[in-house]
Amino acid sequence: MTRPQAPVALVPRWSYETTLAGEPGSASRARAFVARHLTEHRLVHLLDPVRLTASELATHAVVRQTPFTLRLSELEDVVVVTVRDGMARATAHAPADATTEARVVDALGLRIVELVSLDCGVEIDTDGVTTLWASFARRHGRRPLDHHRRG
Repeated sequence: MTRPQAPVALVPRWSYETTLAGEPGSASRARAFVARHLTEHRLVHLLDPVRLTASELATHAVVRQTPFTLRLSELEDVVVVTVRDGMARATAHAPADATTEARVVDALGLRIVELVSLDCGVEIDTDGVTTLWASFARRHGRRPLDHHRRG
């Protein structure tokens, strides 16, 4: 099984970023942030899944009571939401492998993000800082759950 990689582009078409405190109200502010920018770019069909995802990813940082950076970007034909927390894990010595990342996703209760996104993942750097991300098809053509119904 290949490890999911966050979508990468040399230059995003657009990108917005905000830093929020690790407090309960931040999940609501994260939802408002993505809603404002999706509406601005006429991507209202993505409002529900992206708001849900932003809330779930923000909740990870809120539970840890750490500030976090939320980014919303359009790269090629996908919209990407990332949340990078501001707290290193003392136990981290190396980047996580796919098995570790799968356990992190399970432990964080992020299965709902897997269900509503095109793709998602967890990246843990050598300092233990966690970046959670999810991507969404920019166009209406593909329903988010289609890729989970194979087989």
